[in-house]
Amino acid sequence: MAVEQEPLVQVRHLKKYFPITRGIIQRHVGDVKAVDDVTFDIYRGETLGLVGETGCGKTTVGRTIIRLYEATDGEVIFEGEQLRSLRGSALRQMRRRMQMIFQDPYASLNPRMTVGSIVAEPLTVHRVARGAEKKARVEELLNLVGLNPYFAARYPHEFSGGQRQRIGIARALALNPDLIVCDEPISSLDVSIQAQVVNLLKDLQVRMGLTYLFIAHDLSMVRHISDRMAVMYLGKIVELTDRNEIYLNPMHPYTQALMSAVPVPDPEVEEQRRRIILEGDLPSPANPPAGCNFSTRCPKVMEICSQEEPEFKELKPGHWVACHLY
Repeated sequence: MAVEQEPLVQVRHLKKYFPITRGIIQRHVGDVKAVDDVTFDIYRGETLGLVGETGCGKTTVGRTIIRLYEATDGEVIFEGEQLRSLRGSALRQMRRRMQMIFQDPYASLNPRMTVGSIVAEPLTVHRVARGAEKKARVEELLNLVGLNPYFAARYPHEFSGGQRQRIGIARALALNPDLIVCDEPISSLDVSIQAQVVNLLKDLQVRMGLTYLFIAHDLSMVRHISDRMAVMYLGKIVELTDRNEIYLNPMHPYTQALMSAVPVPDPEVEEQRRRIILEGDLPSPANPPAGCNFSTRCPKVMEICSQEEPEFKELKPGHWVACHLY
């Protein structure tokens, strides 16, 4: 699918801090800097992959963009509209255009509701359809994700993990959104089912003109589905570029370490590859290091790294890196 070079979402200096409080009066003593000054664009019709280790802030970025979390600072601009300033009915209208597929299909579906009720809930909440029209739309959505419409009367516990994730996808598609945040939608599924769900998402993107922010750990799968990839470390994006460029020419030392861990299905190539083993522990987002966040673990650290924060800049057309080496 040809990606239009027109940003659907523009994220500018986005921050999300969670306050740390102590004592009976809940005194504010610090912040967990889950997302700390993140900037990027998501173009209409593309899939932007967001990768990084557990706890780096990937999910918080996705939830803050669609205002499941309120941002501490920064801007999220959706087709020219400043999302942080929207209130009431204007925000309600905008929410129809942004949906989320959650990570755990076992926890994200209400066990007391039938599949039909779960898929129809967005239609009910936004008063889009009712009666026979709503029932027909639910059947259409279940067909769209490869489930039998007769399953509408069943409950989530009667389905496998892959089928439950399809139900979650059907619910996300109910209002014909423009942007879907896919929060690790395949991480809790069997490997054989993962490919089915990813192929379904790619097919739906082509058929419905969807735009995805795809959050995941599996670098090979992200390369398969994404047009561009962003790498996060401790609340910041350290590198952002085309999916093939990031595999063939990673520039940030953290990205190089990540890519060295991806197995290659060729014994001769795999034997000659050198793994980059990072030493030390991941710093706490409540107390990040001075200067570059990666300076405590970086194999190429310099004196300036622990003193000044590197600028996130475009080194080559479309290739953004935050590192003092360049």
